[in-house]
Amino acid sequence: MPLLVTDYSWTQTESTVYINVPLKGAKVGKVDILCTDEYLKVHFPPYLFEAFLSEPVDDDRSTAKIGNGVAVVSLPKRNNKLWEQLMITTNDKEKKKEIRERALQKHQEKLTAESKAKAEKQHTDKKYALETMMKLEREERESIQKMKDTERERTTAELEAWQLKQKEKKKAEEEARLKLQSQKGHGDKVNKSRCSGGRKVKLDGRGSSEAESKKKHVDLPAPRVPGNIQVSFTPRVFPTALRESRVPEEEEWLKKQAEARRAVNADVEELKDLTEEERNPDWLKEKGDKCFATGNYLSAVNAYSLAIRMNRKIPSLYSNRAACHLKLRNLHKAVEDSSQALELLTPPVAANAAARARAHVRRGSAFCQLQLHAEAPYDWQAVGPPGWVLELTDQQHMEAFISAR
Repeated sequence: MPLLVTDYSWTQTESTVYINVPLKGAKVGKVDILCTDEYLKVHFPPYLFEAFLSEPVDDDRSTAKIGNGVAVVSLPKRNNKLWEQLMITTNDKEKKKEIRERALQKHQEKLTAESKAKAEKQHTDKKYALETMMKLEREERESIQKMKDTERERTTAELEAWQLKQKEKKKAEEEARLKLQSQKGHGDKVNKSRCSGGRKVKLDGRGSSEAESKKKHVDLPAPRVPGNIQVSFTPRVFPTALRESRVPEEEEWLKKQAEARRAVNADVEELKDLTEEERNPDWLKEKGDKCFATGNYLSAVNAYSLAIRMNRKIPSLYSNRAACHLKLRNLHKAVEDSSQALELLTPPVAANAAARARAHVRRGSAFCQLQLHAEAPYDWQAVGPPGWVLELTDQQHMEAFISAR
């Protein structure tokens, strides 16, 4: 049950009543004030202040101010006179209950009316905004249509003027052509009538020249018979000494390289949307090398993979993709690509020695990082001289060699 506040104070003038209600430490957000023309309630749990006013007030102009621990309620009087007392003196609970319920009902009706008015105002504002927007859009459409009509009329006028100009030009050209033809025909007639004998000699001379040109045309030689020209190339000189020569292996390696360049697979269905440049394995390899140099290893792998789909016979694509997998810690894939590169780099000759060294080092590094120390020494020692034993510093040197292109 709430505690009633009795230590309030009030003052009045002929037009207004002022009531001061102490809030007893309550926060502003916890204070609830309800006011009608005959009832005032200030509720801040657990305290309650009720005033059953002895005279009616104008609740529409009533105000309340909360601050410094006090709620000050200003109630304008409906009748300008001094009150003898603030509240009614009756102790009839039923009458007070009736006044309270009537006040609450009136307050509820007031809130409902305000909410309805607010909703109607919002609806009116929204309707006005929509009508204004529609009006602006209509004006904009009309302006655009007007501009279109003006431009269409201007373009039509220019087109008609151009067509008229073309007709006049064509007509003038036709008249000039007819005039020229008539003048030419008249001149021919005059020449024929004036010097028919001399003209005969000239005609005979022109006829003989035409006959000579025809004769020359007939005497032209026939087209040359096609034939084959044998071309001999300069023999290739291998850098290896003759006593250590591996000419058959090097010839086989050159043959494999030539076949690899011709083995381009551009008939894959997904690759038909690519440009001619993107179908070139060499261009894709350069793209992958640039991505690797900038540290974009995933893009480099994609470029090398697409180039491999184009041509599966180029060992440098597998070797470079193995280097990318090493950077990305895809060690098993690095081993696979390095092994595939070594299979393509056969037979081992001086021309592919550097590429084989890179593939061995990359596979050996992948084996070491996979803790497969039994397989790694073969790849490391394949790069070094015979009888070479791998030391820690050599391993570091080899790992630095992995990124060499």
